[in-house]
Parts: sequence; C-alpha cells; structure tokens
Amino acid sequence: VDGGEVIASLGERILGRTAQEDIVDPLSGEVILKRGDLIEENRIDQIERAGIDSILIRSALMCESVGGMCAACYGRDLARGTKVNVGEAVGVIAAQSIGEPGTQLTMRTFHIGGAAQRGAEQSSVEAAADAKVAIANRNVVLNSEGVPIVMGRNLEVVLADEQDRERARHRVPYGAKLLVDEGAEVKLGDKLAEWDPYTIPIITEREGVANYVDLIEGTSISEVMDETTGISNRVVIDWKQQPRGNDLKPRITLRDDKGEVVTLANGMEARYFMSVDAILSVENGAHVKAGDVLARIPRESSKTRDITGGLPRVAELFEARKPKDYAIISEIEGRIEFGKDYKTKRRIVVVPEEEGQESREYLIPKGKHIAVQEGDFVQVGDMLLDGNPVPHDILEVLGVEAL
Repeated sequence: VDGGEVIASLGERILGRTAQEDIVDPLSGEVILKRGDLIEENRIDQIERAGIDSILIRSALMCESVGGMCAACYGRDLARGTKVNVGEAVGVIAAQSIGEPGTQLTMRTFHIGGAAQRGAEQSSVEAAADAKVAIANRNVVLNSEGVPIVMGRNLEVVLADEQDRERARHRVPYGAKLLVDEGAEVKLGDKLAEWDPYTIPIITEREGVANYVDLIEGTSISEVMDETTGISNRVVIDWKQQPRGNDLKPRITLRDDKGEVVTLANGMEARYFMSVDAILSVENGAHVKAGDVLARIPRESSKTRDITGGLPRVAELFEARKPKDYAIISEIEGRIEFGKDYKTKRRIVVVPEEEGQESREYLIPKGKHIAVQEGDFVQVGDMLLDGNPVPHDILEVLGVEAL
C-alpha cells in the first residue's frame, strides 16, 4: 500500500509462494493452507474473503540452503506454473531478467506524454474503507486557522474495522494538515490528511517574532525570480562558497516581546536551521504563530514512472551499490541533540533514553536538509537525512526481514 492506494494486493504478493506457517481463518478457525504448501489461485480467494491481511511466506533472502536455494523458498516456476524443478538455474534466469531490458534501455530515453508522463505526486491520504480512526504518536499544533499541523515524524493514522481489527496504518509526514481526530468514524474515500507534495515545510512550534541569524543578503540569501509565477522569493544560497562564509549558521530564531529567545516545550531554544535552496516564507521581524511556515525546502520532483526510470535503481539494488543521494538512518532509538559542528559537517547525536546504552553520532554535510529537529524522538531505522536507503544499512540496522 502506498498512501492508501493498493499497489499490489496480498493475493498478488503471495501467489506462487510457499506458506511458512499454517494459514488459519481467524473467524472459523479452519486451516486454509498447511505449512509448506504452495499458494495457488484457488486458495487466494479464500484467504482474501477471510480478511487475513498478513501472511508469513518463505523467501529467497531467508533461505538457509548451502550452495543454492531450496525449491520451497523459490516457489513457483513462472514459465510452467508448477513448483520449480530441482537443478533449475534460477540465478541465471534472474540475472537475464534484469540484464535483457537493462542493455536495451541504457540510453535512458524517456517517453513523453501518455501513461508514463509523470506520476502525480501524492498529496493526501484517504480511507480505503469505512473505519474507525486512532492516532498513534500524536504530536500536533493548531495553526492560526485552528487546523492541526503534524509536528512529529512518527504520527500514524490507524484504521480499524467493526471488530477492532487493524485494516490500515498510514504514516503522515511532518507538516501535513491532520483532517481527522481520535475516535472519528470515516467513510470510504474520506481524506485523513493532506500536505504539499513539492516542498518540505519548516514550521514553528511556538508564537514569537522571527529573527534572521546569519541570513545575509548576497552571502547566504538571494532574491530569485520564479519563472513560472513571476514572484520574487528569498532563497538560501550555498554560503560556504562565499568569502568568510564557512563560519555562518543560517537560521531563524524566535524571540518574545522582550527580545529573549523563545523556549520550546522540550526545553530547547526555538532555532530553525536553514538548508541550501530553502525558500523563506517570513520577513525578518515578522510576528508568527504556532503552526506557521517559516520556510519551504523544494523536494526533487518525481521522475518519469515507467520501466526505464526504475532500472538504474534496480541495478543499484542488484549490485548492492551505495546510492548517490543516500539516506542516513538511526541505529538506535532516542532523542536528537545537535553536537559541536566539525568543519564542513553538522554533528547529530542520538541519545538513548535507557541508561547504560551508548549514544550514536552522525556527521551530515552542512547545507543538507536534516529530517529531524533537536529534541525529536526517533525509532531504529528512522531517517536523519532524507535520500535513498542503503541496502547495507537496512540489513545491519533492521535485519534481513526489513530488507
């Protein structure tokens, strides 16, 4: 499921795979399939009618066979529609399957128009069925219009059916407008949350006066005309390339009426660091309310979504390469603190809440947008720097199942 839209149903995902455990109808207790049985078409309807939403299957990644792969973990031979024969060269078939289209499409020519033109960016999440709403990890502030704005990175909208069985779980991004509340009854197609898909907002948590710090005209900010709208915007530029720019830390600080720096609920000072290309939304000295947007960071717009677009990423995964704009993920759970900067890097420390555990440090290049704020609580595997996840990191931090 991607944002409430079913990309591949459970039936499509498990067809031709081997059941790792008995599949039991939760209502009648009837065993639909025994452990070790191949999941065929005639069983898929039964499984979906029973309302089962997760099944443990055998996977090639988890196969413990030495010097190859067992037939049970591989599952169905797609050419014949039967269980794969012992001795089948499945590795060669897999390599040919990615290699054949790869050689034809190395020029990366893109279709223009039609279904391949650009997948519309997802800007909201909708209920896929009638359900009751629960909010997990709630962290919101009311903006000046009274609308709840998501301030955490872990907020999830959980949908449950009449039997209180969880039917869907949607993680809502930071900065989104939350359109439903705890205990609300929603109908199929109702919007649960919406956000701007093209920018990442930087949002205030408290009321105060916006004060520019190290945001200097010509050194760290510049007036840029938007060619499509004709509107002039103040954009943060790469200050490290400017003379004497290395020591700057461009940020917006919130001050109260007495000129003192506003303190947030977590005891930290209200300072919001800017990254390169951030578009400032408030003037220096402007009065802002909780939930107001201080700046927006443009997201890289989605590439054409057809087979050619996905191939470089698929090749990257098969070769286990480190992606170009790779993400940095947290190895432990804990609170975020910003340590002393190191030359051209910013130091992020994840401090565990349990005593006896060691904190972890991460160095992130200055000017990159950090996906967390000081005082945020992060789980194992949460992104500290947005980008493409590195397979090696996922394997090391989250294990084989997550990969």
